[in-house]
Amino acid sequence: MAITVKLRQLKIAERKTRMVADLVRYKTVEEAEAILSFTPKKASLPLLKLLRSAAASAKNTYKFDPKNLYIAKLTVDGGPMQKRVFPRSRGRADHIEKRTSHITLVLEQKLEIENKK
Repeated sequence: MAITVKLRQLKIAERKTRMVADLVRYKTVEEAEAILSFTPKKASLPLLKLLRSAAASAKNTYKFDPKNLYIAKLTVDGGPMQKRVFPRSRGRADHIEKRTSHITLVLEQKLEIENKK
């Protein structure tokens, strides 16, 4: 069973958020928490909070052990852009697009297969 959590309209550009997401994709929850807590990027804190929320939901709702969970899918998509105008000389204007991100995180249980000799 998969646990899916979403974070929508994060005010960080999707390409900057993807850099942090690539570090923790397919890792266990414990490894991902350790990586995110020491990553000096702005997007690491919202991803860490989202990961902890997903792990808590898995533990409380489905009675899963957080040690057996891993990040099965982590996608970062672009959200709506806020459009702004920046004044320039001679009455001209430059357009600024403030980008946002949508993050989807899916946790699944590891199936531990013991090798019987």
